[in-house]
Amino acid sequence: MPRLRQTLRMTVLSAALLLLCGVSASAADLGVGSVTASSLRLRAEANTTSSILATAAEGDYAIVKEEAGEGWYKVDYKSITGYMSADYVNLSTTLEADLGYGRVETEGSSLNVRTGPGTDFDRVEILYDGAVVKLLGMENGWYKLDHKGSVGYASSDYIVLCQDESGRRSDETVAVSSLAQELISYAKQYLGTPYVWAANGPNSFDCSGFTKYVYSHFGYSINRTASGQLQNGVPVSRSELQPGDLVFFHNGKSSSAATHVGIYIGNDEFIHASTNTYNVTINSLIGTTYDRKFVYARRLI
Repeated sequence: MPRLRQTLRMTVLSAALLLLCGVSASAADLGVGSVTASSLRLRAEANTTSSILATAAEGDYAIVKEEAGEGWYKVDYKSITGYMSADYVNLSTTLEADLGYGRVETEGSSLNVRTGPGTDFDRVEILYDGAVVKLLGMENGWYKLDHKGSVGYASSDYIVLCQDESGRRSDETVAVSSLAQELISYAKQYLGTPYVWAANGPNSFDCSGFTKYVYSHFGYSINRTASGQLQNGVPVSRSELQPGDLVFFHNGKSSSAATHVGIYIGNDEFIHASTNTYNVTINSLIGTTYDRKFVYARRLI
């Protein structure tokens, strides 16, 4: 019976999509799926023996990308692509709900945001590759989205789900986190190494010599001075700090953009070649002199 109900549901859906083809343009995603089971496993492949990527709760949403056959949907759930049993997913072509964040992927070109879900609607604005938007729902293969207060619709062909406003997908975050932890573990090997001005390591470091040395070990070529390293990577706010980010400080006296640099390791702490203790050490960003002197952060990984 579940398979028969699923077949009838997909027949009706297919007919509806044919009627809407003039509005849907080239949008590929079938719609939004609501999980109807108390828990539903997201599988790596379309079968019950493949590895489990995540477990969705009843009422969770997933973007249904295509039918995978044999009663399975290929879906994007919390920015993880996998497969869910169609028997426990209620598919809707139109839904207003908090779907999280999406990242524009246009391979360098632009994406039109329109007043409605189709190419016949007026253009609201233009988004470029890498832009992150808040997803408010989906209608006939088009995302309803909010970009910096401007609400409109864009084809789901060119937007991928991401984990949060950082723009990363969950699988990308895992990879970055793993590399960041390796980098931090490597940096900690030098705890206690003496601070010497202009030293490049490994027997002694100054602050930027230490960060350059650590990043170079992982194949990253960055500038030599603290101010120079402000030109590397991309800027991030203090509230967005992730392990592996460079953190910069200013003593309030120099004309340089930054006078000190370290590597953020999480839990409001960073590792650096300190001019206070004259060795490589770990300090807190909270309630210390570094709290007041913090000025910038950059992300390389």
